[in-house]
Amino acid sequence: MSQPKTDPPTSALDLAEEFLDRSTPLTRVRNTLHKYPALSPAIVLVIAVIVFGILNDRFFSPGNLSLITQQVAVVGTLALAQTLIILTAGIDLSVGAAMALSSMVMAQLSADNGLPAIVAILIGLVVGIATGAFNGFLVTRLKLPPFIVTLGTLNVFLAITLLYSKGATVRGAAMPDLLTWTGTTFDLAGVNVSVGVLMMLALYVVLGLILAKTAWGRHLYAVGDDPEASRLAGISVNRVLLSVYLVAGAIIAVAAWIQIGRSNAASPNVAGELNLDSITAVVIGGTSLFGGRGLVWGTLLGALIVGVFRNGLSLAGLDVLWQTLAVGILVIVAVTVDQWIRKVRK
Repeated sequence: MSQPKTDPPTSALDLAEEFLDRSTPLTRVRNTLHKYPALSPAIVLVIAVIVFGILNDRFFSPGNLSLITQQVAVVGTLALAQTLIILTAGIDLSVGAAMALSSMVMAQLSADNGLPAIVAILIGLVVGIATGAFNGFLVTRLKLPPFIVTLGTLNVFLAITLLYSKGATVRGAAMPDLLTWTGTTFDLAGVNVSVGVLMMLALYVVLGLILAKTAWGRHLYAVGDDPEASRLAGISVNRVLLSVYLVAGAIIAVAAWIQIGRSNAASPNVAGELNLDSITAVVIGGTSLFGGRGLVWGTLLGALIVGVFRNGLSLAGLDVLWQTLAVGILVIVAVTVDQWIRKVRK
């Protein structure tokens, strides 16, 4: 008895579509994470908070939560600058050094040279923008890879900072109150929140709206996704890239001001772990290292994750070196997940 025959697909394209439409649970998870980049860091943050809260009763104490929020203020602001550059498929290894240079200029001009605080802050802002302009010039005009450029300027900015400051730290007592004002705290439901935290959040709101609602934001994503296609579409790729480095430099200068308030001092050796932490926050936050995909809100969640991990591991009694190891592992895991998510069928 012959079996009833079904009509075969009319073309090879139908066969391909039928195969690709077979969706597994893992594929659906990947598609969801691709559609909502901030979802995975939100899940990681919730899990981290729960785990560290269970491991140590002090984690949820108001004093410890205050410490986390104030630590995140600096890393989160630097990570915002890093986000802009990584969205264009670049990377900036010099953000910590540029911040140290800007902070030392602000501090010494006011403490040692007697300039008014507002003038010192504005000059520090100019210095931050200048560091971004220098990086942007090397990337756009000399066509050098951002990794190599910022690896070089990391050492350049550090050397300039040490030469300018002579390796000396400027204490908060020697500076005008306006420079340390960002460290002023107020009580919010038992948690001491600093002015620097509010400044960081304001920057996220403003930049988030700019990226989502303006032509500049759309051009930035387009350049990060495909520079050649953007050029053919009439976008000035070099102009967009240079503007990104300039804006990042301005944000770095704001981070310098926040850092002065948080530590009540300006030190030429402040860069330390900030480069790694800023990149970690961006990558964990769902922004692709290959450019063109990510949200600033994901970066904010990533900065919180970095802060929670460092704080939780510190409460567990782990040495700073082990904390840095953990953050490095986070970077590797985040990049691996990003590679997996990028394989999603569009």
